Amino acid sequence: MTSEELQIIIAAGLPCEHIDLSGDGRHWYATIVSSAFEGQRRIQRHQQVYATLGARMQADEVHALSMKTFTPAEWAANQAE
Repeated sequence: MTSEELQIIIAAGLPCEHIDLSGDGRHWYATIVSSAFEGQRRIQRHQQVYATLGARMQADEVHALSMKTFTPAEWAANQAE
């Protein structure tokens, strides 16, 4: 799987303002900014992203995904630092 394919899959399941992906095709690192994360704890955000990947995680198409998740306001504050 390419980073472009993974980005399309995540964006299809979540309204994303920003997605940054890097990885080797099986192990991925993602920064995801979505208004859907408002009011959610980090574990809930990660579960939401994993839900967009569904069977791809179980079928080992995406072996590992490490992520940082932000709301748009959190992302703006993070960028200002």
